[in-house]
Amino acid sequence: MKMEIIPSEYKILVVDDVLSNVLLLKVLLTNEKFNVVTAMNGTQALKMVETELPDLVLLDVMMPDISGFEVAQQLKAKPGYEQIPIIFLTALNSTADIVKGFQTGANDFISKPFNKEELIIRVTHQISLIAAKRIIYNQTEELKRTIKGRDKLYSVIAHDLRSPMASIKMVLNMLMINLPGEKIGEEMHELLDMANQTTEELFSLLDNLLKWTKSQIGRLNVVPQDFDLVGVAAGVIEVFVMVAELKKIKINLQAPDQIEVRADIDMIKTVVRNLISNAIKFSNTEGEILVSISERDEQILVSVEDHGRGIKEEDQVKLLHVDTHFSTFGTKNEEGSGLGLLLCQDFVRKNGGELWFTSKEGEGSTFNFYLNKMS
Repeated sequence: MKMEIIPSEYKILVVDDVLSNVLLLKVLLTNEKFNVVTAMNGTQALKMVETELPDLVLLDVMMPDISGFEVAQQLKAKPGYEQIPIIFLTALNSTADIVKGFQTGANDFISKPFNKEELIIRVTHQISLIAAKRIIYNQTEELKRTIKGRDKLYSVIAHDLRSPMASIKMVLNMLMINLPGEKIGEEMHELLDMANQTTEELFSLLDNLLKWTKSQIGRLNVVPQDFDLVGVAAGVIEVFVMVAELKKIKINLQAPDQIEVRADIDMIKTVVRNLISNAIKFSNTEGEILVSISERDEQILVSVEDHGRGIKEEDQVKLLHVDTHFSTFGTKNEEGSGLGLLLCQDFVRKNGGELWFTSKEGEGSTFNFYLNKMS
């Protein structure tokens, strides 16, 4: 689509010490509906730039007080004026003069005596470039405002909902344990189970959303520290025991007594939490999940293996890509946002590691990541 330019919105400063040239240029440009102001010498031109703020300067090179080259040099050295395009009007056509002109900041040259059609085309070309820059600038500023508003909205939603949702989650977990089906009836127990499952999913989504937003807007810094990765994994597993029991799933930890790593402990906890949560979600009732931690060369390898639903081969390429935003339902129709794995990948990479997986439909999945040993 052709960009529409309204000439009257653009101001052109014409600078020439010959009055007839000034008048001719003014008539030609005014006929094209441009807003035209004039100056008769270099000194006056510099003052006019400050008072009129032109969009384009047509500048004669040979002037008695200050040459056009010197005027251009002064303009390019002044903050706020260095972006104003300059077209030199000159009878000098040697290569040296042209090179000097571009070195002093020329955007184009028009030879004297000038051709009317050439003049209009060259001026219109420069104005088109200015118009394009303005569009890009305005769209960039609008995009910045949109992103800022979106990020603030995400943060507010995540912060304001996370705390009360955590309380509801805790209450529902306790009710599920203390109110079996035979006590409140199978129908009520099923509704309670559904509410508990939905709350778990929503809380996980809010937690991931909060961390993802902070990470993407640069407000989540990596704070490396030395810690026992086995102890951290065991702590996360303990938190998930209650959730796993609802599907009669057993979580096993296979690891040495202690393995020290250097990383951001909160980020790694989030990664392990998401991987175990996904393994529970996609495991069948009475299944098993194996969390293993081992040392390999200069790296620590963490694996979370399940024997559940697995991932279709055609869907595997969609995982771990922001643009595909892939998610699927768990074995009890648990919903997912696809955000958890992206967050895991982001956090692992921020800590100098990498995350990958293997999966076979109907047999299960294994998600792995490595961290570097504590130096």
